[in-house]
Amino acid sequence: MSFHRQTISVDEALNRLLAVVTPLPEEWVGIGEAYGRTLARELTATCDMPPFDRSALDGFAVRAADTAGATVENPVRLAVTETIAAGQVPGLEVKPGTACRIMTGAMMPPGADAVIMLEQTEKPGEVSDTVGVKRALKPGENISRRGEEMKSGERIVRAGERINAGTLALLATFGYAAVPVVRRPRVGLLATGSELLDVDQPLVPGKIRNSNSVMLSALIGEAGGIPVLFPRLPDDPAQAKRALAACTEQVDLLVTSGGVSVGDFDVIAALTDEPDVELLFNRVAMRPGSPTTAARYGSKLLCALSGNPAACFIGFELFVRPVLRRMTGQQQAGWRKLHARLAQAYDKPCPFPRFLRGRLEERDTVLYAHPDFNDKAGNLITLKESECFIIIPAGGKGRQAGEIVEVIPHAAASWTFPG
Repeated sequence: MSFHRQTISVDEALNRLLAVVTPLPEEWVGIGEAYGRTLARELTATCDMPPFDRSALDGFAVRAADTAGATVENPVRLAVTETIAAGQVPGLEVKPGTACRIMTGAMMPPGADAVIMLEQTEKPGEVSDTVGVKRALKPGENISRRGEEMKSGERIVRAGERINAGTLALLATFGYAAVPVVRRPRVGLLATGSELLDVDQPLVPGKIRNSNSVMLSALIGEAGGIPVLFPRLPDDPAQAKRALAACTEQVDLLVTSGGVSVGDFDVIAALTDEPDVELLFNRVAMRPGSPTTAARYGSKLLCALSGNPAACFIGFELFVRPVLRRMTGQQQAGWRKLHARLAQAYDKPCPFPRFLRGRLEERDTVLYAHPDFNDKAGNLITLKESECFIIIPAGGKGRQAGEIVEVIPHAAASWTFPG
């Protein structure tokens, strides 16, 4: 199969992957552990919000009818019967000619139907047994009514939403101390190649340190997965198959780096010929990373990425991250594409679309994409600067400076706004 590869588009490759992936089962976690997770089910309001009529500001709870005709020159004077702080239950009814001093968020007392802000009364900084109201009010002014934001039983979050800080505030408001979330996928991580050394090993001739596993482990964790690092696969296909079989039993997804090309020792490429392996694709119309391979190995999905660091990085972002989004139940699994102006010309010919690493810059309300010209598949020195992939269409013309290109952002832009 190594030399008999059918090339498919990047979009088709992603579609084939996502077609065989479903969200993992749910689990319940404490609200303090829920940030960044994906909700597994719809949740509803457990009470009205607000749960009672409350003051929207600091002021005085009054009967609107008592303020008729009030002006700055001729304020209406009312007797102050009590002060209500947030969290307190009013003890007195507001009767004609009276008012209650009230704080923001405090429960409205019976009889009151409006709140006059402190600044619209005489001597607002003083505490007195009377208050001079300098403006006429309408019923309902400056009051948040019970249930005006949300009624009990209404949906507050949908299944598939990623939990952010605002979501946590909602869940806490409605008493969800435990939250149903999609289980985090365990992602097995395997590197191939007898040329690899561990990070702490000294370099020797012909060897390189295994940077891919460290990089992929971080990316998997960032994407919501749990990286599970396994020993490197041997280059012998029979031994590699036995190792893979043992690994797949422990994880939900298996990701490998290296061994997908057409060399004599590319073990992953050789394994796709096995009868118990369902090949999804083994060649993608892209540079770098065209040998990227995906297959179903038993009941588990195998994503085999290039061993070249830059190609491995791109393969993860284009294919593995969307798979993890689907596994974690997120509503949108695919890429988000933007349009930007190419800041510098890139005219290197390529038979496939090139996914060029780059940086983004906002200048005079226009988004610019700066190509990373250190674009050989094995080069990684500028990898830490990458914010997006600039898509250069196939062909010999490339793209000129100022032309509009598609970009796929994969990291928060580092630009700073002037000022």
